[in-house]
Amino acid sequence: MAEQKTLLLTGASRGIGHATVKRFARESWRILTCSRHPFPEGCPWGGGREDHIVIDLADPAATMAAIEVIRAKVGGRLHALVNNAGISPKGPGGGRLNSIDTDLRDWGKVFHVNFFAPIVLARGLREELSAAKGAVVNVTSIAGSRVHPFAGAAYATSKAALKALTREMAHDFGPLGVRVNAIAPGEIETSILSPGTEKIVEGLPLRRLGQPSEVADVIWFLCTDASSYVAGTEIEVNAGQHV
Repeated sequence: MAEQKTLLLTGASRGIGHATVKRFARESWRILTCSRHPFPEGCPWGGGREDHIVIDLADPAATMAAIEVIRAKVGGRLHALVNNAGISPKGPGGGRLNSIDTDLRDWGKVFHVNFFAPIVLARGLREELSAAKGAVVNVTSIAGSRVHPFAGAAYATSKAALKALTREMAHDFGPLGVRVNAIAPGEIETSILSPGTEKIVEGLPLRRLGQPSEVADVIWFLCTDASSYVAGTEIEVNAGQHV
C-alpha cells in the first residue's frame, strides 16, 4: 500500500488556503493545518480537528514552541510545507497603510507572520522534510515587486523579503533533498479583495480575476514530482499582470 503523504499548511481557513486544502484532500493527502483560530467547523477535510494546531504566528515564541507539537503529529516524514498565512493591516476605513504611517509594532507583526514563520517552521521541520524529500512553497505576492494600490508597505516588503528568503532556502535546503519555491498571486477572488480591484482587472491581459483553485493547482504542481527539478523560483500567478 502506498504511503499517505502529509501536507502542513498555514492559513487554511479561507481563500487560497482553503482551495489548497481541497486540492490536496482530493489526492488523499493527510493535511495538518496551523492557524490562530480554532478548527473551522465548516471545512471539508478529513482529520479535521485532530490535525489542526492553534498557533499565533505573530508570536515568535509561540511559533517556536509549537514546532515540537507539529513534529509529534507529523510522525517523521513531511512531504510538503505550504507557508500561506499572511496579514496585511489596513488604515481607517480600510485604507492602504504606507511606509510613513504604519505603526512600528504592526511592521513587527506582519513580518513575524509573513516572513519569520515560514523559516521557523521549515527549519524546525527540516529533518521531516528531508526524510520525505519534500517540498516547501512560500506564498508571496505581486505586491512584493511593485507598489500596489491596496497592499500596505509592511505587507509588500515582507513578501519581497519572502521571495529573497525562498532563494536562500532553496540553496540551503537543496542538499537535504528538499525543494523550495514560491508562488506570487495577483488579483485572486477572495475575501481580502479591496473595492476598486475591478479597475485593475480591466488592465490585465486575461481580463479577469483569478480563482483560488487556480493558485492551488500551481501549489500542487510545486509539491509533486511534476516539478522535481524546479527549485529556488517564484511562479507568478497573475493573468499577466507583471507584463
